[in-house]
Amino acid sequence: MSISRLYLLKGQSGFLSGEERMAVPHVLIFPLPLQGPVNCMLKLAELFCLHQDIHVTFLNSEHIQQRLLNCTDVQIRFKKYPNFKIMTIPDGLPEDNPRTGDQVRNLVKGVEDVSSPLFREMVTSGSLSPNSEKPVTCLLVDGIFPFAVDIAEEIGIPLLYFDTISPCALWTYLCIPKLIEAGEIPFKGNDLDALVNNVPGMEGVIRRRDLPSFCRVPDLDNPTLQFFIKEGKHIFQAQGLIFNTFEGLEGPILSQFRAVCPNIYSVGPLHIHLKKSLSSKCSVPKTSLSNSIWKEDMSCMHWLDEHPKKSVLFVSIGSLATISKAQFLEIWYGLVNSKTRFLWVQRPGSVIGLEENNDVPVELSKSTKERGCIVSWAPQEEVLAHPSVGGFLTHSGWNSTLESIVEGVPMICWPYFVDQQVNSRYVGEVWKLGLDMKDICDRAIVEKMVREMMEVRKIEFLERVREMRNLAIESVNEGGSSYKDLDRLVEDIRLMRI
Repeated sequence: MSISRLYLLKGQSGFLSGEERMAVPHVLIFPLPLQGPVNCMLKLAELFCLHQDIHVTFLNSEHIQQRLLNCTDVQIRFKKYPNFKIMTIPDGLPEDNPRTGDQVRNLVKGVEDVSSPLFREMVTSGSLSPNSEKPVTCLLVDGIFPFAVDIAEEIGIPLLYFDTISPCALWTYLCIPKLIEAGEIPFKGNDLDALVNNVPGMEGVIRRRDLPSFCRVPDLDNPTLQFFIKEGKHIFQAQGLIFNTFEGLEGPILSQFRAVCPNIYSVGPLHIHLKKSLSSKCSVPKTSLSNSIWKEDMSCMHWLDEHPKKSVLFVSIGSLATISKAQFLEIWYGLVNSKTRFLWVQRPGSVIGLEENNDVPVELSKSTKERGCIVSWAPQEEVLAHPSVGGFLTHSGWNSTLESIVEGVPMICWPYFVDQQVNSRYVGEVWKLGLDMKDICDRAIVEKMVREMMEVRKIEFLERVREMRNLAIESVNEGGSSYKDLDRLVEDIRLMRI
């Protein structure tokens, strides 16, 4: 751990020096430039902004920033915070790159090759350097960026890593070397239901098919596997780890982290934490709190108004996932055959091989007009909060999972990649908040699971999710675990004692 002249560790006197007292707390937040991490970190940035003595600089990619300006009122919303500013840098990818799930490794490489040198210059000798008018006193960076360790040490300030995926998923990432050493990766044989034995705290829970998707590779030289192994080597070099979760949900896994990194800040669910904080300060904005990089179609809210309570299944595979035309049609047939009302987000570009004027079977179009609503993007938090929504067929991204929990909506999980396999297993097997449909895309199974959630086990699932929702709300109320952790984080940044 580096010792900075700008923040207090355990000095002999226990008092801040004159120079330390004069340093203005200034956090630089640098997310992975994708919808999920940016959304999550912007919410944390706004929570910091409510403490007027903390200055916040949000380092966004030019691409994401332009999308935010096109699709939200984020500029208006943050204008009321004089202690907040956004700076932009390129992400290293051409503008026409789709930045879908299959491009994440290229995006991270682009950030490392193009963005990180600009980031380093900015904080070492540029406008945010120690010699500037308002020097940065703390780096808060996405956990996927190893270069932040050296930069923080070079300028002598603390580094906090914020992994915006779930702790339970990150823990499996960090245990990959142990799984390789034990001979559990690569898999021997084709039994994906075999239990995994060398992830502490997950014994008897995680099967091979529940590990992050990149663990299914046939050899250890796979670049994706090596990429994530690399993440585990730097994450604990930070002075603290921030998670968007709460004790009532992931307490046992957080205990595993604390055994190797005592300074853990569990401050979620951030979206409801922010709403609660704004409400308590009587500053709830008239504008939306959306950080979406897709234009939200609000017409779906009027459609939801027309349907009975808990009668609609919300369907969305998120901002990164792509599926084949065959998978797309199997899901559609399953939804239609279930006879359940559904609101389906069909994101542009999310279906591979589907022409713009596609030849959708007549029976699907007809049934959808009777019971369904299709939009290109939806205001997800508002949709999940709507009284008519009774279930969520989701890709199991972490933001989506938390948003569903907070609104008491059970889930059918159809994960796409990386952390989502772990999340879906926990939703189905550990937290009992829904059904895990991973590795299956068959209309009969989709129909069966939709009926099971929306009819057969409806009351059971709603009661269980209501219990977890209450724990989530309690965590961000005054005195709750996430409330106290955020207070501790703010105070540590303010006093620069991380």
